[in-house]
This record gives sequence, C-alpha cells and structure tokens, in this order.
Amino acid sequence: MSRRLIVLLLFIIPEFLFGQDPGFSQFFANPLYLNPAFTGTTELPRTVINYRNQWPQKGATYTTYSLSYDQLSKKMNTGFGIQMFHDKELNNIINTTSSAFSYSYHFKLNEQSFMTLGLQGGMVLKQFNSNSLIFPSEIDQLSGVISGIAPIVYSDEKKIYPDFAVGAVGQHNEIFWGASIHHLTQPNESILEGDQKGNLPMKVTIHGGARSRKLHHGLLSREFTLSPNIIYQQQGSFKQLNLGIYMIEKSFLFGGWYRNNIDIRPNAVIALIGFAREKFQFGYSFDYTLSKLSNYSHGSHEISLTFFMGRKGEIPIRNKLLIPMI
Repeated sequence: MSRRLIVLLLFIIPEFLFGQDPGFSQFFANPLYLNPAFTGTTELPRTVINYRNQWPQKGATYTTYSLSYDQLSKKMNTGFGIQMFHDKELNNIINTTSSAFSYSYHFKLNEQSFMTLGLQGGMVLKQFNSNSLIFPSEIDQLSGVISGIAPIVYSDEKKIYPDFAVGAVGQHNEIFWGASIHHLTQPNESILEGDQKGNLPMKVTIHGGARSRKLHHGLLSREFTLSPNIIYQQQGSFKQLNLGIYMIEKSFLFGGWYRNNIDIRPNAVIALIGFAREKFQFGYSFDYTLSKLSNYSHGSHEISLTFFMGRKGEIPIRNKLLIPMI
C-alpha cells in the first residue's frame, strides 16, 4: 500500500469507522467475543480459533486473530473462560492486543426456559506505528520535499487500559436471544496529547434467533434444521443490522447474512459453509462488499475452528442453551 493511500485512509475512513471494534462475520463461531454470557454454554470444554482477513488483495490491511477457551462447571452451574485477541490495521500501523477472563452463571427458569448472565474483564494494549506515515503538512507544496516533522505531538505510541463487558442470553423452547454491553468504562485509548475525544464508546449488541426442524419432500426425504437470526450492534454513532439464516443438515451447514450499516448504506452479503462432528467444527465465510469500496476491498475471508475436549456424560445436561453452530 502506498504512503499516499495510507494517509487517505487515515483521514477519510475514520469518519465512518471511528470508535468501531473489529467485527467477525461468523458471529456465533466466536461466542465469547459476541457475548460473555456464552461462556460455558457447551457440555464439553471448548477451544475456538478465529482468523479474519479483510481487504486481502491490498496486503495485510486488516487481519484479526482470536483464541478462546471456556468450560462449564456442572456442580457450580457456572462457566469460566479466557480469550486472547490480536488485531492489525492498515498494514501494522495500528496493533491491538488484549486478553480477558469471562465468568457466567446459568439458571433454569422452568422446564423449557433457561438463562445465563456473564461478566468479562481484561487488559488491552494498543500500539501506533507512525514511522511509515507521511502527513500532508510534512510535504512542501512547491518542491515536494518532506520535512520529516510530524504535525502531531504524541504522549506515547502505546496505550494500556482495562476493559469490561456484561451480557445475558436466554432460551425458551427453540427460541433464543441475548444482549451484551462492551467497554463499560469507555476507556481513553488516544495517544495524542490533550485529546479529549479519545474515549472508546460502549458497544451494545442485541441478538435473537430460532430453530425449526423440517423434512425434505420426495424420494430423498431427510430432516434438516432452519435457523433464522438477527443481530443489531451500535457503537457511538455507528449502527449495524445483520439478518441471516442457517440451514443445517446432519454434519453440514450452509448460511447467508445481509449486513447493513444504518444511516450509511448496505455494507455486505456474507456466504457461509460449515462442517461439524461431535468433537470438531469448521467454518468458512466470505464477505462480498456492496458499497463503493468493493473495487478496493475485494471482500473478506474468515475461518473458524472449534474443538471440544473430554467425554460427554451418560446423562446429557438438560439446562443448556441452544445456539447456532456457526
């Protein structure tokens, strides 16, 4: 990526993305990132690996990695988890690394209804590398000579701060829902001296969905499951609505999402395929950009791997949440 393009992105794109967290398209394949209340919502201990590459044909423009582990304590009816996260923006100009611990408590409302409350807390390290940047004010308009004097004064090129989140998820029969709030303390992540607008806005997420079992008609009649879902997210002035549906047939999953950035324009359509066994789950998705950035972005690729460890008990856990595979 050329330096001129980097400067353009830094000054134009933040008008739309200011204060926005990195997002995953396989929402439920990164459960602790979506909602801390998903901690311990599987019978077996779970390890999840996520990788997202956004705008891949322009170098390592936006790449995001996530690793999480969570498990259910059957005796205490609680869940424990940890998540590590690393995000690279604009070819390593901005790097964010975080680690967080999650705790959840599960309780049964009645024979068909369950609910879980979750808490999450951790530390975030945000680093900014300005060595490869050239600001317009550094360039002499007549000679084109670069002065080498940056127009901005930095207090430091890194920021460390604590971060917290809360969430809740519930289920009644085959209908499930949830809500979470991230960045409760709205931490200041600015590295500019005297900056009064560097607080990270709270991110609010509301999600819901259902499952319904149906049968194919005809000679090859087989049972499959349909799962429609909706996710709404808001962070500062940024608002996004995601509408999706999954079709699950034995070990295979197919799905699609429509993502709309409210007040701006339709953002993308997402195609998803997945494969699952008792101890393993794989998902791949591709985002096709609908906005004017499509000529530049060339979409986004995302991969998820989920591993379940241990052995299931002879008596299955009845009061557990029903959530989508991916």
